[in-house]
Amino acid sequence: MNPESALNGQVALITGSSRGIGLAIARRLGQMGARVSLCARKKTDLDGAAADLRAAGIEVLAVSTDVTRPDEVSRLVSETQRSLGAVDILVNNAGIGIFGPFYHQTEADWNSVLDTNLKSVFLTSRAAAPEMIRRKSGHIINISSLAGKSTFANGAIYCASKWALLGLTGCMAEDLRAHGVRVSAICPGSVATEFSPHAGKDPSRMLQPDDVAHAVAALVTQSPGSFISEVQIRPTQKP
Repeated sequence: MNPESALNGQVALITGSSRGIGLAIARRLGQMGARVSLCARKKTDLDGAAADLRAAGIEVLAVSTDVTRPDEVSRLVSETQRSLGAVDILVNNAGIGIFGPFYHQTEADWNSVLDTNLKSVFLTSRAAAPEMIRRKSGHIINISSLAGKSTFANGAIYCASKWALLGLTGCMAEDLRAHGVRVSAICPGSVATEFSPHAGKDPSRMLQPDDVAHAVAALVTQSPGSFISEVQIRPTQKP
């Protein structure tokens, strides 16, 4: 399979794709021939990302979206279908982290993290799934974290969102597998982005956004008779 044409004719929608991991995933899937739909809250960042991908010859739609709002998610999926075609690949990457002792955090902190990291996955997947079911094909990939497999001090709300996301992912996979739709989770360790502070860590020894993009590319090019439920990614050396 030629990696530059493996996804020709397919449409990939990536949330939280104006920078970091999401942008790396969009670039990789676009390089493989997919038409990509980008979304993020900040229009200026989104426009810059879209321009970058278009300069590389990738067909791009950019829709400023708050993925915690059902009306905006519905509009995102509708605009993607109208402009690019039915969604073949949905990558739920949008996420935030608020860190600190749980007893210092507020209900607003809880709502912000859970809405972005968990509710948004429910909303976007619910919006994209009916057409995938109708076509009996599709991939939904949820970017979780190794924080969804372990716990650490100051990570209560973030870990809660990622543990829940793995539960949601597993149930979605069971709901959709009979319809030919494959659902997977990717759990990276710390990635060298501006997402959260990495005090004392050497960025050159951390995971890079392209490492996560590589895992996404592997998942969407699986043979049709199987699917990988979960991928865990760690750096070869501890940072």
